[in-house]
Amino acid sequence: MKADIHPDYHEITVVTTKGEEYSMRTTWGKPGDVMRLDVDCYSHPAWSGGAQKITERGALDKFSKRYAGFGLSAEAGDKK
Repeated sequence: MKADIHPDYHEITVVTTKGEEYSMRTTWGKPGDVMRLDVDCYSHPAWSGGAQKITERGALDKFSKRYAGFGLSAEAGDKK
């Protein structure tokens, strides 16, 4: 392997949206830097259950309500 081509791998502190702190090793930033997360498993809908609330409505039902008056009605289609 070539010397001096790899980024520095060092320890930083990661702070979650709840304020919890974790120490981890990374190539991000400089040694001792603090990374404050604005999206994590506590705030993102994929982990907090928000996505389930959205899918409970049903995509087909939502589509039908949105485009109910769009295009030809069933009566207009019968007259052809």
